Amino acid sequence: MSEQSRSRQQRPRKGGRPRQGGGQRSGPPQPRDPARRVAYDVLRAVEQRDAYANLLLPSLLNERGIHGRDAALATELTYGTLRRQGTYDAILETCVDRSLSSVDEEVLPLLRLGSHQLLSTNIPPHAAVSETVDLARRVVGHHRGRFVNAILRKVSARDLEAWTEVIAPDRERDPSGYLSVVRSHPRWVVKELARALGERSKDGLVRTEELLIAHNERPKVTLVAKPGRAKVADLEESGAVPARYSPFAAHLPEGDPGAIREVRQNRAAVQDEASQLVALALSRVDAHGSDGLWLDMCAGPGGKAGLLASLAGQGTARLVASELQPARAGLVANAVRRAPRDAGRVIAADGTRPAWKPGSFDRVLADVPCTGLGALRRRPESRWRRGPEDVARLAPLQHELLTRAVEAARPGGVVAYVTCSPHLDETDVIVRRVLGERGDLELLRAPDYLDEVPDLAAGPEGRYVQFWPHVHGTDAMFLALFRKKSD
Repeated sequence: MSEQSRSRQQRPRKGGRPRQGGGQRSGPPQPRDPARRVAYDVLRAVEQRDAYANLLLPSLLNERGIHGRDAALATELTYGTLRRQGTYDAILETCVDRSLSSVDEEVLPLLRLGSHQLLSTNIPPHAAVSETVDLARRVVGHHRGRFVNAILRKVSARDLEAWTEVIAPDRERDPSGYLSVVRSHPRWVVKELARALGERSKDGLVRTEELLIAHNERPKVTLVAKPGRAKVADLEESGAVPARYSPFAAHLPEGDPGAIREVRQNRAAVQDEASQLVALALSRVDAHGSDGLWLDMCAGPGGKAGLLASLAGQGTARLVASELQPARAGLVANAVRRAPRDAGRVIAADGTRPAWKPGSFDRVLADVPCTGLGALRRRPESRWRRGPEDVARLAPLQHELLTRAVEAARPGGVVAYVTCSPHLDETDVIVRRVLGERGDLELLRAPDYLDEVPDLAAGPEGRYVQFWPHVHGTDAMFLALFRKKSD
């Protein structure tokens, strides 16, 4: 659903504030405009403290007792502003008489928040301006409130289509620049996504634009029913709808997933469908011999570990889930808790300095740290805080972890290399390098283990799996499967 169509469902009354839902509110007294205030607080924390909106927003909504229409509006304003930030900044650059980087850090989120209401929602322009200016006066003072008022009135002089004609580069001459501004992604991200899709600028970047549009749509909330503990049918009773591909997945059309009984009982969890499927693929490969011990060597925060422990518990295997950071190891421990046969064990260990003997495991998952460019639907702020230097910084770690994963597998065992990024330097380049360095690895054809999903094949001879938001409705998860050759 588009941001604009969601706005119609929560159209505010005159004055810009939504009608209050029924029932009693809990928590402390609310400010005059709780939805805009919480959106502003999240946007400011994202900008100044590198906070993650998907973690902070639910926490603030709960802490301040914000529910119903106010919570829906706060969610729309937060994520809509983050997704369209690049477009709004290009517009604001033309409205501010100095560099946008010189605008006070407390004020810039207000300008972006007001621009989103003016250009991408059905909130009446006078309400969008007046309510944002009122918030500005409360949080940054009257003087800077007047500045916000003046800039937003300039923004309101044109609609988004008219502004696009003013700010966007010529599409034929500079397709990457055009898409960067109009679809609100850094230029380098546009270019790298086009490269991963195999598109060149002279071809028009049609598929690249489809992907960028998908990044700016609100993703579905996807649940996983942990095998042996819950079924998709159980989630359907709570209003979820079976997903397209994973036998364990269901989409929740609306509501709080934490309110679902199976989630509260740790028998289900929130997990993207592609994340479920890469774990499932690893479990489907013939291990060529014993199949009693599995390893998830970068397990935090525990989504894939929780599913793998349940899959292992369905048979005779056990999972060791390793996580470097103790706090994240605690999250993993909760994810694998009460797996069938207590098949999950968690250790706090560094995957680059293994706490296990080489050749100990029948199956190994290396879900390595990455730029997260495959999850920009759910973490839109990541596109603004990542740069090419992050790819260069992470590549040595990714190479090291895949190498250690291969060493952890016994001869004949299986290794899965997974990233939540389609960037070729984090996927194909790493895989080819490790294959070139070792003579004991066979690259399997990963799509063969996910026959239920079309259009997955990527890489040499179509041996990799690459999910895409605009094709599969999932995160852009990458998977390469290897078998360690026997002596």
